[in-house]
Amino acid sequence: MKITDLDQSTQTLLEAAVLRRLIAHLTTRNDVQNIKLMNLAGFCRNCLSKWYVAAANEQGIALDYEDARTRIYGMPYEDWKQQYQTPANAEQLAVFGKKLD
Repeated sequence: MKITDLDQSTQTLLEAAVLRRLIAHLTTRNDVQNIKLMNLAGFCRNCLSKWYVAAANEQGIALDYEDARTRIYGMPYEDWKQQYQTPANAEQLAVFGKKLD
């Protein structure tokens, strides 16, 4: 079967399962820093949190951003930062800066 053959309901169910798996994967990969994600993929955990809130808003749901970040990070963001975030090095910041230009 091709993806284009799926009905909308099934497609939505599969997409939701993929997102849950991505969130679970990122939760277990705390060694992967957001700056690495941004430089390689153009998004990070904070982006996912913002997309979560935006999707809720599209459905008329006023979702709290910090709650969304807790869902994506698997814990409150400040806790994650203290436990796992490392300073970005000069090379990472330079790459990130070029992407902003």
